[in-house]
Amino acid sequence: MPTVHFGFTPGDVVLVTGAGSGIGRATALRAAELGLRVAAWDLDADAVADTAARIAAAGSTAVAVRADVSEPDDVEAGFAETRSQLGAIRYLVNNAGPASSGEYEFDEAVRISLGSVRRMTDTWLAGNAADGAALVNVASVAGNIVGTASDWYCAAKAAIAGYTRHLAAYRSHEVRSNAVAPGMVDTPRLAGFAASDVGRRTLQRIPLGRMAQPDDIAYAILFLLSPLASYVNGTVLPIDGGWTVTQ
Repeated sequence: MPTVHFGFTPGDVVLVTGAGSGIGRATALRAAELGLRVAAWDLDADAVADTAARIAAAGSTAVAVRADVSEPDDVEAGFAETRSQLGAIRYLVNNAGPASSGEYEFDEAVRISLGSVRRMTDTWLAGNAADGAALVNVASVAGNIVGTASDWYCAAKAAIAGYTRHLAAYRSHEVRSNAVAPGMVDTPRLAGFAASDVGRRTLQRIPLGRMAQPDDIAYAILFLLSPLASYVNGTVLPIDGGWTVTQ
């Protein structure tokens, strides 16, 4: 299998939230393979420790940080720990957030989902991100075209896309900002979905005929972070197998 090169400077630091499983874990693992040092954050201490251990076992560098990105004290402490162990952070992946199936009160869910992205970004940039800083926020096709049963999820994901465009338009002197909008991804959150009646009906509407794998999203995230995408700013990239073009 050919080696993938994205033009990253070996040893630069990427911070990935929600790195204990799914898209976040895949992004952390692939980033390490590309020579980046990884700050892996997650609410689940055991899960994120496992991600960091996998990276270390492969000969790369990772720090596991247990943090709730919706809590200001956790965010401040997490950045202090990350910077003390790895130094300046050049890249940020705002991936953490509650599942769409979660039962949340609307305002609280938006605070957790959207507010955490803003808090992570502001705290990072206030601490003097490394030169050439870039970030990717994880939105969703639910914030673009496809509706979901959770009103807060659609609203929050649409807002994350809007916040990304704000950053690109008004803070480009600090950071280059993009977002991805995944469709259905084969992660623990959607375990068994493809075999359900609604899952089968949905898959029939996806031109590629399958759910995404976490790596499908991870590599797109890493491309948008990378120097290869140095003139890409403010985009929200659907990664959905063509699902939204059939709606």
